[in-house]
Amino acid sequence: MTHAMLLALAAAVVPGEKAPAFSMETTSGKKTLDDYKGQTLVLAFFVKAFTGG
Repeated sequence: MTHAMLLALAAAVVPGEKAPAFSMETTSGKKTLDDYKGQTLVLAFFVKAFTGG
C-alpha cells in the first residue's frame, strides 16, 4: 500500500471504528495490522529524505 493510499484510508477511518486490514514495509520489515492485534497502534509517517534510511 502506498503512502498516499494510507493517508486516504486514515482520513476515512472514524474514531471508534475497526481499522481495515493493511500491510506496509517498515524499518524492521513488512508488517500487517494483525501483527498488532490486541495492542494500541499509532502510525506516524516521516520523510526518509536526508535520514540515511
